Amino acid sequence: MKIHYFGLLPNALRWIDVAILNVSFLVAYFFRFDELDTFSEKDYINLMLVTNLVWIFTTYVFKTYSVPRSVYHFSEHMVGLLKATLLQGAGIMAFLYLAKLGEEYSRYQFLMTYGLFIFLATASRYAAASLMKLYQETGHHCRRYAIVGKGDLASLINKFYDDRKELGYKFYGTLELNEESKIDKLESIVRENHLDYIYCCLSEMNDEQVRDIIRMGERQRTQIRLIPDFRGFMTNMATIEYHDMYPVIQVNTKPFSSVKEQRIKRIFDLAFSAVVITVGAPVYILIAIAVKVTSKGPIFYKQKRSGQWGEIFEIYKFRSMYMDSDKLGMQHSQGDKDARITPAGRILRKTRLDEIPQFFNVLKGEMSVVGPRPLFKYDVDMLMQAEPHDFQRLLTVKPGITSIGQVTVGYADNVAKNLERLKHDLEYLQSYSVFDDVHLIFRTVQVMFSGKGI
Repeated sequence: MKIHYFGLLPNALRWIDVAILNVSFLVAYFFRFDELDTFSEKDYINLMLVTNLVWIFTTYVFKTYSVPRSVYHFSEHMVGLLKATLLQGAGIMAFLYLAKLGEEYSRYQFLMTYGLFIFLATASRYAAASLMKLYQETGHHCRRYAIVGKGDLASLINKFYDDRKELGYKFYGTLELNEESKIDKLESIVRENHLDYIYCCLSEMNDEQVRDIIRMGERQRTQIRLIPDFRGFMTNMATIEYHDMYPVIQVNTKPFSSVKEQRIKRIFDLAFSAVVITVGAPVYILIAIAVKVTSKGPIFYKQKRSGQWGEIFEIYKFRSMYMDSDKLGMQHSQGDKDARITPAGRILRKTRLDEIPQFFNVLKGEMSVVGPRPLFKYDVDMLMQAEPHDFQRLLTVKPGITSIGQVTVGYADNVAKNLERLKHDLEYLQSYSVFDDVHLIFRTVQVMFSGKGI
């Protein structure tokens, strides 16, 4: 019977970390007070107990030790370790200060505890990963597998494990199932080599063959792994949902197909817009006065743009051009040399403060805080001719006040720049994260303070 040492590694690391945390706590106390005799008298034993309990709770909630065998890497464990350590340290500090206990415990001891812990826990992970890799590369504790199918998919499976020898998978050949007798041949191979896994390329098998292999796996106590060929549409971020007992593959034909993603993004948009509008109200009043004093005309300007699915809506802006400038034709901004821009408008454009009223478009649901910029209708027609497939993907999401393309490329006044901005905006649609939105907002703020908005 095989002992799966790899499966024991996460649990071993869990309790090794607890031991390291306690050792680090005691060592830090000794260096701070030069003794351990007063440890219990100063209530540090209570703090140590709380530290242990919070660590166990934090790692359980964030699944710090739940790293599957197939994706095990030293870096994966380190990311989980650092995340849990930072959250725990911040949580305990917040608790101590809220409970007005912050002055009763040494900050030096606290920081040294976590510094020692990160160092020793990192060393233990590196040692464990190195020993496990060496152990597996020598052929010990390997998982044996064979593949049913000899096409490109079989080659990809084999290459995956060949490039990741530290996972400990050993290849025992491929087999095609064209005749009934081949099941017997496969079973003899499984029995003679004590195979752990059989990978079945479903694109090269029929239903009856799949059922026969599953029955064979039951007889030989071998795990069967069914591999569908997703290569044709995995770029669309296919996901598997279970409707009762039936797996359903959902191909996301548009970004943010997930209801959860839509809800998170909408909540973030509403909360962020409400804060910006409320907190910045005094600044907006000053901007409105500046717009009114430096040129004749209304404070705000409405402009028709193409939104989600190409629907036309009116975007709000602080007016930055003289009245009737649009009669000169729908022209792109010419930068600092554009004679249509007012003195106040020049500052507003450089700092992008002219786009602040678009947060009301966000509240109305016409725009998002982060997303591809809304374009004029003629820009949409131009991009649909140049890159119809890629641009169609941009139209599936709400336009944004800022975007990767806007921050990286800036205002696009020709086809080449529009296509370059399109390329950057497509990167945003690959995956969604609130942290990515926040990061992009910070980059936008940098552009605003640098005055490079035009």
